[in-house]
Amino acid sequence: LTRDPVARENLRYLRERGIDVRFGVDCTQLTDVFELHDREFNQIYFNFPHCGRKAGVAKNRELLAKFFQSCADVLAEEGEVHVALCRGQGGTPADKPQREWHNSWQVVAMAALGGLILSDVYPFSCKAVPGYKCTGYRSQDKSFHVEGALNHVFTRSLPFEVSQPRIFRIKVGNQWFSFPEPEALVGKLNRGFLEAPSCHPIKTINEKLIAELGKAFPLKRLECSFPLLPQEDASVLPFWNCDFLSAAFWISLHEDNSNSESLTGGTSQDVEDFLVSFSELSLPKNPGRDGKEEACEGTYGQAKVCLRPSLLVHVQDVIEVPDFLSGSLHILSGPVFQKCHILPFTMPAFHETLFILGFNQNLKDGCLQSLLDHLKGILDSLLTQTLLESSKLSSLVEFVLQSNGKDYMICVKTHNFSPDCTEDLIIGSVTTSATSVIHKDQCFVFVSMNLDLLAMLVWCISDWRMLWTFDNRFLKNFVPGKIEPFKSHSLYPPCYVHDISFWIDEKKGFDELEFHTVARAVSQDTVISIQFLSRFQHPKTQQVSLCYRLTYQTCDKALTQQQVASMQSQFRKEIQQRLYVIPR
Repeated sequence: LTRDPVARENLRYLRERGIDVRFGVDCTQLTDVFELHDREFNQIYFNFPHCGRKAGVAKNRELLAKFFQSCADVLAEEGEVHVALCRGQGGTPADKPQREWHNSWQVVAMAALGGLILSDVYPFSCKAVPGYKCTGYRSQDKSFHVEGALNHVFTRSLPFEVSQPRIFRIKVGNQWFSFPEPEALVGKLNRGFLEAPSCHPIKTINEKLIAELGKAFPLKRLECSFPLLPQEDASVLPFWNCDFLSAAFWISLHEDNSNSESLTGGTSQDVEDFLVSFSELSLPKNPGRDGKEEACEGTYGQAKVCLRPSLLVHVQDVIEVPDFLSGSLHILSGPVFQKCHILPFTMPAFHETLFILGFNQNLKDGCLQSLLDHLKGILDSLLTQTLLESSKLSSLVEFVLQSNGKDYMICVKTHNFSPDCTEDLIIGSVTTSATSVIHKDQCFVFVSMNLDLLAMLVWCISDWRMLWTFDNRFLKNFVPGKIEPFKSHSLYPPCYVHDISFWIDEKKGFDELEFHTVARAVSQDTVISIQFLSRFQHPKTQQVSLCYRLTYQTCDKALTQQQVASMQSQFRKEIQQRLYVIPR
């Protein structure tokens, strides 16, 4: 460099300002270059990395992978790694045009190996640094094209650890019981999104909804119990049917007199205690695979109960109280849990708010229409706040009358939010079928709303899993009093595809819902799609084989190909044990 006058001037300029300039730095071994006290960099820049000469994509991927892994050892907790790449090299949708994944440097997948996620990407500009030149074409002092080049900004991901289900203890009367968190719901019980200190968008949207309805109706907010144990008697709950129960998460309660510290051999942080507000459990019956009810074995020593699949299970308790206020909106809000297929807008855990309105039978049509009109106006107002002016319609919400002629589904025209959405999204329901033994002269309307789906639409959050992230950067997007489109801290996470085929026993049947639930549990919610590919019947043995395609992708963490391969291997073992299939 001493022969280059520009380099000499740059060195002089930097050193006069106290800058430490190092030479011969191996970007894949940064810990060898810097002492321990110097390994807390706020920013690391690598402009246009390349192995030199005619190195192919495989060698340059390897360079990036080792560089990112090396950065993880010297980067501050909230530090950034900036990598500039030429047009198309990164392989993300930010590249215009985007290269095929196998022909790119797969920068987000390589960064994941170092526990890093892509948090920002913007055009690289030489003009931003006066005098900057891009040289090094084929390891020579020649310039190369930087038109369309992008600067990729990476940050640390939360560690992708194997989460162990927590143990919950509940006190019923004077007796303690314990149960493990269902594997498919790890990290989703007792998050407190709706509680007083929370600033989560789900609480924000719920409070806005309630406040606006409060301008038209008197309100009475009811306390929602811990989401366990709906009442046993199905006859008083017209909403409670076999389909509803078969989608519930069933758990076993164990009598437990131990100290918190001794449970599962862990500390008290592994255990969460709750006082249940009723003194006696009414244990529901467990539906079998054929829909027939099976009586629960045992009493308090060990019994099967289920997590609440909907707030509608509490309806009868609310309307049967003697002091129920006719004309007032009674409000229940809380988390609910249902087994479901893996689809973009279906979720095993979400927050529901339930509005219960009772009125004299002679006023039924007028009261119902008034409630629907107010609700439609509130939802339309909320949903249009983040839409571009050109996308706004006079109404986004539609109440679709059901076949019984009295109930409605609350639908939203989602194509205004995303071109990928071709169908209307159901965010709630309106039911008018319940009657009260005590208040025989009254009619009742129940409006159920999925707050998670509503929050996704209002803030343009594309992935429901983001609502459950433990990353603190998520909540920083939400400014009190303002509704602005959500900007994710993890952009273009890599996808990994695996196929699986297996023989089934047609006599026992194949439970596809349980297949999806096992995939959700084993992958820690990283499977975003399960696609049925084919059915094959062996011509000689007549055995039937099914083939599915699983797509893995996270929304907030670094996920590597090796981690996915391990999950897929575990998934093969789990379906063999739980679903009695034979993987091929």
